[in-house]
Amino acid sequence: MASEGSIVLTPIGFVKTEAASNGVKDKDRTSQIIIKRELTEALEGISGFSHLFVLFWLNEIASEERETLKVHPRGRKDMPLLGVFATRTKLRPNPIGLTLVELVKAEGNVLTVRGLDAFNNTPVLDVKPFDFWDAPKKAKVPEWWRKLEREKTHKL
Repeated sequence: MASEGSIVLTPIGFVKTEAASNGVKDKDRTSQIIIKRELTEALEGISGFSHLFVLFWLNEIASEERETLKVHPRGRKDMPLLGVFATRTKLRPNPIGLTLVELVKAEGNVLTVRGLDAFNNTPVLDVKPFDFWDAPKKAKVPEWWRKLEREKTHKL
């Protein structure tokens, strides 16, 4: 059955960053996405966008970690135990990362971006420009998520 078959993805490039450990969570840090040279033409027009979605393979996730089905958001035991698809955890059956980044500069096959939470040499699967279509007018999030955001705001 086709829906249960394997999917083979070939990275379009990789991340170049000096960020390590929790440093990747620094939204002010710039990184580079090095696109394969043969795909440079596919970047034509990208500099007209201020923000991009970057999809990448979380290659440092061990196969046994991919079997995790439930987690506490951000590893906090005071938060509810939820299915991984209801969280932004890196522990998932297919460890695909998704981050909205600011495009700082596009030169040749190199995209300089701000806010990418990926490690050095992380394989990049795709880059898509942000569109206002991506911003819902009436987004809803659960109370536990709002609590985490309030706590983050108070730490500033």
